[in-house]
Amino acid sequence: MRSFIYLLVVLLKANICLAQDEYIEETKEAASFGIKAGINYTNIYQCSTKDFNTQGKAGFAGGIFVSIPICKYIGLQPELLFSQRGFKATGNYWGSEYELNRTLNYIDVPLLASFNPVSGLSILFGPQYSYLLNQHDSFTNSVLTVAQEDDFKNDKIRKGIFCLTGGLDFNLNNTVLGLRAGWDLINNKDDETFETPQYKNVWIQGTLGFRI
Repeated sequence: MRSFIYLLVVLLKANICLAQDEYIEETKEAASFGIKAGINYTNIYQCSTKDFNTQGKAGFAGGIFVSIPICKYIGLQPELLFSQRGFKATGNYWGSEYELNRTLNYIDVPLLASFNPVSGLSILFGPQYSYLLNQHDSFTNSVLTVAQEDDFKNDKIRKGIFCLTGGLDFNLNNTVLGLRAGWDLINNKDDETFETPQYKNVWIQGTLGFRI
């Protein structure tokens, strides 16, 4: 009887070790690297100036991502993206009506938790840090002077923004269709200097990616 119990324990331990080895191997194979590109559609919210009227603006989004499984249904997906955000706006500055087209070029670093309830679908959500590389303002149908336009260019915009982002990835073999939304958690700047008000960016994003 003791020999039978001892043999049973040995077999059980062997099966557990084998299952662990198989899971580790599957996890290694499931970890993947990919590239993706697509479009942002951006506007602003919580704008501090009611007379600042804005419309959405399209821009490029693209970069790399890594899918890291933790277990069968949960994983991590850090990314490194180049992302264009911005808006189109009309307003009044020093008695002059203007139309402003603002483009903001960011490096986005989202760190996303991934939940995979069924094969081929990933639900993603997590924090994101965005670093502003540069900003470009263009004016149309405007009578602003050069000095007034310089005020916009010298506006003290934050370089680093913390955000939240989330969405869905649809996985078909090595192809990934991503749909996502994101929003800033802090204002674009600390104060109300110059005409551009305090605001936060909000965007939706669609991308097509490929796992390598």
